Amino acid sequence: MAVATRGGRGPGLGAGHSPGSFFSYRIFVSAVFSLLFLATLSVLFTTRPYASSSDPDVAMTGNAYVHRSFLALKSDPLRTRLDLIHKQATDHIVLVDAYTAYARKLKVENSRQLRMFDDLAQNFRDLVSKPAYVEALFQTDGHVDEEILRQFEKEVKDKVKVARSMIAEAKESYDNQLKIQKLKDTIFAVHELLLKARKNGAYASLIAAKSVPKSLHCLAMRLVEEKIAHPEKYKDEKPKPEFEDPSLYHYAIFSDNVIAVSVVVNSVVKNAKEPWKHVFHVVTDKMNLAAMKVWFSMRPVGGGAHVEMKAVEDFNFLNSSYVPVLRQLETAKLQNLNINNGAANATKDFNNMKFTNPKYLSMLNHLRFYFPEMYPKLHRILFLDDDVVVQKDLTALWSIDLDGKVHGAVETCFGSFHRYAQYLNFSHPLIKEKFNPRACAWAYGLNIFDLDAWRREKSTEQYHYWQNLNEDRTLWKLGTLPPGLITFYSTTKSLDKSWHVRGLGYNPSVSMDVINNAAVVHFNGNMKPWLDIALSQYKDLWTKYVDSDMEFVQMCNFGF
Repeated sequence: MAVATRGGRGPGLGAGHSPGSFFSYRIFVSAVFSLLFLATLSVLFTTRPYASSSDPDVAMTGNAYVHRSFLALKSDPLRTRLDLIHKQATDHIVLVDAYTAYARKLKVENSRQLRMFDDLAQNFRDLVSKPAYVEALFQTDGHVDEEILRQFEKEVKDKVKVARSMIAEAKESYDNQLKIQKLKDTIFAVHELLLKARKNGAYASLIAAKSVPKSLHCLAMRLVEEKIAHPEKYKDEKPKPEFEDPSLYHYAIFSDNVIAVSVVVNSVVKNAKEPWKHVFHVVTDKMNLAAMKVWFSMRPVGGGAHVEMKAVEDFNFLNSSYVPVLRQLETAKLQNLNINNGAANATKDFNNMKFTNPKYLSMLNHLRFYFPEMYPKLHRILFLDDDVVVQKDLTALWSIDLDGKVHGAVETCFGSFHRYAQYLNFSHPLIKEKFNPRACAWAYGLNIFDLDAWRREKSTEQYHYWQNLNEDRTLWKLGTLPPGLITFYSTTKSLDKSWHVRGLGYNPSVSMDVINNAAVVHFNGNMKPWLDIALSQYKDLWTKYVDSDMEFVQMCNFGF
């Protein structure tokens, strides 16, 4: 029994061990851990820094400075105070540098505040790195000199006070300037988007304005089909004597748009007091001549008016040896300029995109400089664009005294707009020498020409002289208005503005009183009245002269 009882207690203490030996083991383990802890503390508080204290850049950072902080806990409570002062100084250096950076970003490099922040940041750095303080406070392993610490603390606090005062004074201003700068950046970005949108819109408008509408193409095709189907009905007639009678009222209309020409002719005839005295000289290109002839054969002009139709090719004098524009068209130089520079200039300035239109190099567009050669027996002729509508009798224009000048037109200038400087290159010495940049410009659309004065002043020769000089386009861009302004610079008589009112193809704000008082209204601009993009408030002024009963107009769905 006794053996059994001892065996029952054995598992709690282990075989062959007494309770006293177990407690001795626990005491031994505790003593070993205590000795290890004391040894660690001894190493921490007695080992010298890892780096030499003679190197101030290393002594104030890294392991050496951490080690010194442990020493401060052990031997010098002023070290904690020094660390706090040093951190306060470095924090304000960072803050001042941040405001300096803001100032530079806001482009105020020359401002007083920027210089003050720069100086203050440098003063902070000079103070922290002052040799007396570095040696006495940061490079010593002994006790910190309390007097020097107080002096250091005072200087730091003085500079902190100045920094905070400057920041408080500048913060609102800098914040506002930063907001202004951000707003400017936003405006610039929006402006770039606006330019891009306007350029895209201008391209779209140009395509809509210059592309041939399906209805116009349909009308021309129907008229040509009619001639092919019934050639016997549309034989060429002999020239009428009225075509050369100088006692009648002669009009020149140059266009490849059949329905536009018909509206101009109809509007003149319906408002004329004596329509049988009016003669219309219509010139088109060879491709559209047949369509024009069929139209006016099927729909004769009322009131006994006369219509002569010719193609540009019918005027034999228009050849490259005589006409500068034709000669320039045949040169590779101008063709390359037109192809290579046209798109580039249009990209840079969407206002120049219209100059990529082939009409600006079309002979049909330059015929207006050859009236004396085209109509040698006439004394006066009235030029009308194909996008005008006549609202009154125009015969008074043949009796206007032009004071011996070649040309009469309505001036378009107001303020600084539509002056010669906008059409000609006054950086060129020839232009600068011969013309006044403030001279008032006029417009094509309604222009009366005294052909006798034209021949006397040799205006065609003047046009040829300047057109030859402008082969490289250094005097003006493409078009007929700039050479017209040059050719008739001193030979133009200003007409009353009521003769010719412009802007119905782009300006929705033209007064209806002005329009109703006008003899001729002009749909200049991209929004022509025969297009879907026409300004609706003016469209009726044009459509009321359209021959809507004409069968081909109905078949081609003009939608008038």
